[in-house]
Amino acid sequence: MSRAMNKLYKQALLALENGSVFSCRSFTGDGQAEGEIVFNTAMCGYQEILTDPSYSGQMVLMTYPLIGNYGVTPEDMESARIQPQAILVREYTAHPSNFRCCSTLAEFLSRQGILGVCELDTRAVTLRIRTAGAMRAKLSTLEPNGHSLVDEARQLPSMTGQNLSAAASAKTPLFWKNGYIEEAAALSLNQTVWRCKGAKPSVAVMDFGVKYNILRMLEETGCEVVVLPASTDAKTILALSPDGLLLSNGPGDPEPAVEAVATIRALLGSVPMFGICLGHQLLALALGAKTYKLKFGHRGSNQPVQDVRTGRVEITSQNHGFAVEEESLRRTGAKITHINLNDGTIEGFGHERYPMMSVQYHPEASPGPHDAAHLFKEFYNLMRNNK
Repeated sequence: MSRAMNKLYKQALLALENGSVFSCRSFTGDGQAEGEIVFNTAMCGYQEILTDPSYSGQMVLMTYPLIGNYGVTPEDMESARIQPQAILVREYTAHPSNFRCCSTLAEFLSRQGILGVCELDTRAVTLRIRTAGAMRAKLSTLEPNGHSLVDEARQLPSMTGQNLSAAASAKTPLFWKNGYIEEAAALSLNQTVWRCKGAKPSVAVMDFGVKYNILRMLEETGCEVVVLPASTDAKTILALSPDGLLLSNGPGDPEPAVEAVATIRALLGSVPMFGICLGHQLLALALGAKTYKLKFGHRGSNQPVQDVRTGRVEITSQNHGFAVEEESLRRTGAKITHINLNDGTIEGFGHERYPMMSVQYHPEASPGPHDAAHLFKEFYNLMRNNK
């Protein structure tokens, strides 16, 4: 960054609950942000990360040093708005170069009132998180006293025990058609049923904070998709007679989502299910397993996962802070299908009695490799075979 550009950016402070304070500069003007600070190791895909609802309530630190160099484009949105409270980077590129670019990252953030900071020692902050775990943090251009920011960070609520998925969910039913969301609130239940009775397999998506590319991949695989609020009960879902039920990704601790878990439990065996990320955890809880919080989570597009059924290793995109407890899962009749090769955590399971499949990672990528895209076809076949 040039000296002239540096002077245009506002001085800011980042304070962690463990007492660490770091200086940085805001490239989006004055502001404050707070939440759990987590790091992502992806080398690209910052727009998809910023619009991933699973980051609700968090501030995202990018470990790759150069961010903003290809700008922002509407086609790369994973939801309708920015989801994290802030983005923290080492070096921000104010002049992107890409033929798809429609605006700069700073413009994108500023329009939605989201704080972006640069000139931060991201390696040092990442090391603190790896040592102490994901922490509560406060970021501000307005408070010169780092000690008071530390005190404010310590007063923030923990992510553990928070059910954030209800707030991230759609409030009314939606149709996904040709890459676009279509409101379905005005449609009666009978009309919704009719829309789900075409020649294509119909998939009801329980929306806990679903990413657009999950819906896009379902459609591209040959499915008709209706998105339902997380509060939808089992009776309503059964009345739709879907060929499959997808349990989406989303933010927060899975255990407080007791209503969603009860709904999923009531549907076990009635409809083929596919759980992704938070949906994977909720499906495990519905079976009777337990979940726990990881020290600093898995966030990036380079996580190696092995399919224990075939021995094949896939590089996957991940974003989660909680995981399924292995021993409790084994006691439910579930069959573990995937494991993380970095730490041995559960990355996927099926079941000996129920038609279901579930993965902790993101087979739709966005951002990330497409190694696991075949899982949507596997779900398609699961629905066809169940008929």
